[in-house]
Amino acid sequence: MAIPVIDFSKINGEERENTLSEIAKACEEWGFFQLVNHGIPLELLNKVKKISSDCYKTEREEAFKTSTPVKLLNELLEKNSGEKLENVDWEDVFTLLDHNQNEWPSNTSGLKETMLEYRGEVRKLASKMMEVMDENLGLPKGYIKKAFNEGMEDGEETAFFGTKVSHYPPCPHPELVNGLRAHTDAGGVVLLFQDDEYDGLQVLKDGDWIDVQPMPNAIVINTGDQIEVLSNGRYKSAWHRVLAREEGNRRSIASFYNPSYKAAIGPATVAAVAGTEEGSEKKYPKFVFGDYMDVYANQKFMPKEPRFLAVKTL
Repeated sequence: MAIPVIDFSKINGEERENTLSEIAKACEEWGFFQLVNHGIPLELLNKVKKISSDCYKTEREEAFKTSTPVKLLNELLEKNSGEKLENVDWEDVFTLLDHNQNEWPSNTSGLKETMLEYRGEVRKLASKMMEVMDENLGLPKGYIKKAFNEGMEDGEETAFFGTKVSHYPPCPHPELVNGLRAHTDAGGVVLLFQDDEYDGLQVLKDGDWIDVQPMPNAIVINTGDQIEVLSNGRYKSAWHRVLAREEGNRRSIASFYNPSYKAAIGPATVAAVAGTEEGSEKKYPKFVFGDYMDVYANQKFMPKEPRFLAVKTL
């Protein structure tokens, strides 16, 4: 079993209806799918690969050798207890935001220019994907994006758009630690440019962990908790994890198009997203996204449903 692969170039041609249907099915049944021919230039993707690898080697690799997960794993091996590290991830990560550019890695030539261009392209793709979801859910064009950008003035977006640049270095004992613990994503739409050589990302499907197969230059799309709420459960946020590996330094560049922290999120017009009369009741509360994030920060790796019950409702 493999996660769906969808040719996004067909969204504007004669196969539009079929492509819309493929995306709807992937959102409903998986919460994860891969886009090929998505419109982000191949030359740019190749630059992003190289820049990310260069950055890790020049600015991150040495620090990871003395990082918390490395120290904890060494302590565990000394104890020889047979236990596994459960509360740490074998991951090196930094986050790129529009307002923290002075904190971006600065010793890798071309990183800032390349990642600014890449984030611009991914942001455009996120907007297109949200419009597709609008159409598939029977919502007005721009509904999801508008919901995420509450308080937007003069076209200035207020949605949270971050890019998490991760590497999962070789681990001497991958059976004792997680690359990244199983979780669902808190926000809206996630667009992942993952390693095209090393695997490790898995999604939970019908009780089984399924590999998200490496595919050169594809963009992996997954839906977060807020899309689940807006769609009144028609689209589900999927559990996923990353396995630690003994070989290879797996690259993962995930961009998150999330609601503004002040945005009020709740099920969209119920008749539009229900699909059936039985599903016409609202299955999720309405809340402020920032309040949800306060809950998520403490419960990210715990069962999802209690988060919706714990958040302060409007």
